[in-house]
Amino acid sequence: MAAKRFFDGDEDQPNQKRIKIRPSFASVIKEVVMVNFFENFCSALEPMLRRVVSEEVENGLKQRCMGLGPTPMQRSPSLKMIRHAPPTASLRLAFVKTLTLPIFTGTKIVDADGGPLQIVLVDHDKVPTSLPHAIKVEIVVVDGDFPAGKDAWSADEFARNIVKERNGKRPLLAGDQLSITMRDGVCFVGDVEFTDNSSWIRSRKFRLAARVVAQHAQAHPPVIQEAVTDPFVVKDHRGELYKKHHPPALEDEVWRLEKIGKGGAFHQKLSAQGINTVQDFLKLYVVDSPKLKKILGVGMSEKMWDVTLKHAKNCVMGTKMYRCHGNNYTLIFNPICQLIKAEFNGSVYHQRDFKNMQMAYIESLVKDAYAKWSSLEELDGTIPLLTPGEMVEQQQLVAYLSDSSLSSVMQNSGVVDGDYSDNQWGLAYNTTINSCTSKTGLSFLSESSSEGDIP
Repeated sequence: MAAKRFFDGDEDQPNQKRIKIRPSFASVIKEVVMVNFFENFCSALEPMLRRVVSEEVENGLKQRCMGLGPTPMQRSPSLKMIRHAPPTASLRLAFVKTLTLPIFTGTKIVDADGGPLQIVLVDHDKVPTSLPHAIKVEIVVVDGDFPAGKDAWSADEFARNIVKERNGKRPLLAGDQLSITMRDGVCFVGDVEFTDNSSWIRSRKFRLAARVVAQHAQAHPPVIQEAVTDPFVVKDHRGELYKKHHPPALEDEVWRLEKIGKGGAFHQKLSAQGINTVQDFLKLYVVDSPKLKKILGVGMSEKMWDVTLKHAKNCVMGTKMYRCHGNNYTLIFNPICQLIKAEFNGSVYHQRDFKNMQMAYIESLVKDAYAKWSSLEELDGTIPLLTPGEMVEQQQLVAYLSDSSLSSVMQNSGVVDGDYSDNQWGLAYNTTINSCTSKTGLSFLSESSSEGDIP
């Protein structure tokens, strides 16, 4: 009866016990595995924790014994990385002047005034300063694109942009003073030259640079930023052989003029006609400019002709004169066959007088003198056929021309302006000579002297 009440009894009775549900086999296995995992994890973690605690305690005791109070960062150095900013440069090197351009291989590098390169030490305001000790400065080459618009850079950036020689080539810079000593904030660069052109690097340009490589031994030497020049092209030395001269000289070969290349078509055409120098070019231009243009041919455009002629007109004339004798005349020419004075049957005429004479006759005499130029008498700056008073004035003129360019004299006299035409230029020299050897010339010389033009 008891057993029956157990199974058939009313569930609402408070004294009756509930039947317990047995756990599944899978849940039992899962619990066992979790217990084993935590036990193994704690066993493995315990030695590491003991070691860390032991090290921290030991370090703390050592610091206390030494009287040092550990900072929070020192207590856990492995928890945070410390980044030290690079020191900023309070001083820098600087080149005093720009370089003389263009620069050719094998040619000494000089400044814009033709002197040795000067390097100075300046502060952040670019004011020259100095150090109480000497520093060693090295001259190197950097890429033309460096520093790409930046005013400051790190030593690593600078080093990465240093340009070395090409494989199999000599060192890019040659000279006996690539390493110099700076004292009192100033040093000079001696003989330094490039051994290779700049065409093989991407920027096609170099910069010359100076950096400090050694300082006087001290605890905290100042950081000194490197000096760099403006970018420039380095050409092969053979390019210098083809360089144009500004201004050209009368004795320069004719290919020194702009638009006439050495060995080119224009050069060959002129040489075939005996026009070998700038003086030859200008003489033919004065005597027969259409013939000169015909020799050059249609390949010389009007624009090219203007460039070549303008360059030729800037030549240094000098003071030499040439005399041609005839049956009843004597003619005086300047170096480019311009008639500046003549004597006919004992009467002396200046260029201003020629317009009242038979110009066709005068032109024929000039062409005749041009044809026999090599036989003319060279006077070396002394014009005959002058009265004693005129001779004094001529001597003043020669002294003046020796210290001033012809173009400057002509501009000061009002004969031509800064961009004169062909017709103006053809008469300018003659007018200047004549005005300076006449009464008006005396007033011109005195006015120029009062203005400080004549030394």
